[in-house]
Amino acid sequence: MTRRPSSDGAQSAGDAPAAVPGDASVDTAPAGRHLGRGRRHRGLAVGAIVMASVLLASVVFVAVQVFRLQSNVATSPLNLGQNGESALPVDSSTDPVQILILGTDTRTGNSGKFFGSEDDSAGEGNSDVMMLLTLSADREDVAVVSFPRDLLVPLPSCVNPETGEASPAMDLGQLNGALGEGGPGCTVAAINNLTGLSIDHFMMADFDAVKELSSTLGGVEVCVEEPVDDEYSGLTLPAGTSEVEGDQALAFLRTRHSFGDGGDTGRIAAQQSFMASMARKVRAEGTLTNLPRLYAIADTVTRNLTVDEGLSRPVELLKIADRMKDVDLGNIAFVTVPTEQWVEDPNRLVLDEEAAAPLFDALREDRGLTEDEAEPSATPTAPATQAPTTQAPATPEAPVVDPGSVPVLVVNATSDPERAAEVQKILVAAGYTQAAPYPSVPAELSQVYFSSGYEAAAADLAARFGVPQSQVTLDESAAGLQLLVGADLATGSRVVVPPLGSALEGQTADEVTCQSSSGL
Repeated sequence: MTRRPSSDGAQSAGDAPAAVPGDASVDTAPAGRHLGRGRRHRGLAVGAIVMASVLLASVVFVAVQVFRLQSNVATSPLNLGQNGESALPVDSSTDPVQILILGTDTRTGNSGKFFGSEDDSAGEGNSDVMMLLTLSADREDVAVVSFPRDLLVPLPSCVNPETGEASPAMDLGQLNGALGEGGPGCTVAAINNLTGLSIDHFMMADFDAVKELSSTLGGVEVCVEEPVDDEYSGLTLPAGTSEVEGDQALAFLRTRHSFGDGGDTGRIAAQQSFMASMARKVRAEGTLTNLPRLYAIADTVTRNLTVDEGLSRPVELLKIADRMKDVDLGNIAFVTVPTEQWVEDPNRLVLDEEAAAPLFDALREDRGLTEDEAEPSATPTAPATQAPTTQAPATPEAPVVDPGSVPVLVVNATSDPERAAEVQKILVAAGYTQAAPYPSVPAELSQVYFSSGYEAAAADLAARFGVPQSQVTLDESAAGLQLLVGADLATGSRVVVPPLGSALEGQTADEVTCQSSSGL
């Protein structure tokens, strides 16, 4: 937040007026008396009383706020698996912390054409969103691992805390159904069994939490490559970037028919993009260091939140917020657990055990997902690849382009004043002899703009520099091609995409991604 400078010459509230020679307003005393000292002592005493009163009022205010937040939160057991074992107590200030985030499809408090009514879902409902948030002990890395709702996994027997009835264990059951068998503690037990982890906490939120949080934040910026008018979720967006909040924010997170392949993987990509955008906004606005703002958000969230007993104290949430405030956005990774189609039903997924092993190893060993593996894992792994959601798909053959006939304006949006000239040389060497440099204000992401008739040249240029297809845009004012050289192309000849480890798909929080249409 930018602070407004005070007016020139303005006296601060704490400054005492200067004494002026001959000023009758300045107290004097007869010789031998120390009237000034006596008044100073009384002034100090009054100041101390005022300061103590202010501090006491502040403590009372904070105590009231904490008590109010505490009363908002509902709790549920952490682990309802057969062995009933829970994670060892952790210090949220210093230890690695793992929190399972669940978004449920219960409609409590909702009604309407797209979200249904309370009668459409009973009890806990199913978990639309399952994300495992891990915070490293050194405060340098955050990983958010998404589990598809259609993933089939072994499900443990869970005793429902509401009814006391035990659900049967299953060799293969849909992961999002564990919530209905025993609440969030049953989902925790299932993911512990799947990953070999011991999850420390969970947070479960419903429809209202998403709607109210997005509104409290003042909207979250999202991007779609084509206009969306989804009859199933009610999502309506123009092509490009928009800010969503309330019902439209919820619709964006729940939409799957309009994104990707029309399945859960497309929806997960949209959820990751939304959370990355939210992280950028919270960081840019200094929310995590603004206590009143943080309390407002905490109040919104806790009114629609169920957590385990260990996370029910607001001070624990504040500790976690404090840990996350300084994490580099490039070290916040959103990934999807590797899966493959189930041979018996292509509409269901099973774990790709070979590809998932390095991911689970990294989480258990408290390693960041944006780091290169220091040593080969003892478990066989799939070949290392980089497959972030923003990466443009490889084309089988390069488009036929005469680069010498294409005018290219190289717009320098980096902090290096010589960068446009460097890129111009790269282009000239590739045959783009009409390339010309141009300065601009800084930008994070590189872009390719093209006017009509230069579609093939734009695709060629994007492929040469690794610019994702979502950042290639028709713009008639381009008069040929414009290559906006952002911070991701500040060096070398390819856009830098942060690594996400072996065979992982996802993005980091500093990446701006656009969702592609499913074409359904």
